[in-house]
Amino acid sequence: MKHRKTTIFEKLSHYATVFTGTTKAFIIACLTIVIWLLTGPLFHFSDTWQLVINTGTTIITFLMVFLILRMQNKDSHALHLKLNGLIASLKGPSNRLIDVEDLSEKELEILSSYFRRLSMMAKKEMDLSQSYSIEEAEELHEEKYAKDIY
Repeated sequence: MKHRKTTIFEKLSHYATVFTGTTKAFIIACLTIVIWLLTGPLFHFSDTWQLVINTGTTIITFLMVFLILRMQNKDSHALHLKLNGLIASLKGPSNRLIDVEDLSEKELEILSSYFRRLSMMAKKEMDLSQSYSIEEAEELHEEKYAKDIY
């Protein structure tokens, strides 16, 4: 697969996200706090001295929220695409699950209740890979129940 050219912002946000998750970044943040604390007596613990750390941490936090959300959205989107590819390529799973993330919360809850029902049925099976869809599970369950009656 040919990779497309990434923008400067994409590269910058990727490197910033990777770096900020390292031990080195954590140590730099800790050292910044220690240096700020050590300069307290020099500035007589003034309001300006406190304002410097408050403003700095607020700005960094504000930017990091957007940076982290951007990377999380990108990773989540890539994961959904991979899962959709797997679902579409396999015989067993229902293709109705492709793009399930686009459903409303109510629709997701309905789907979740179906999977809870499927889970309850699967607990009665010896082989959990026996069926996948609700319809298949119900049909299989009914067939087994009918055999037990006669």
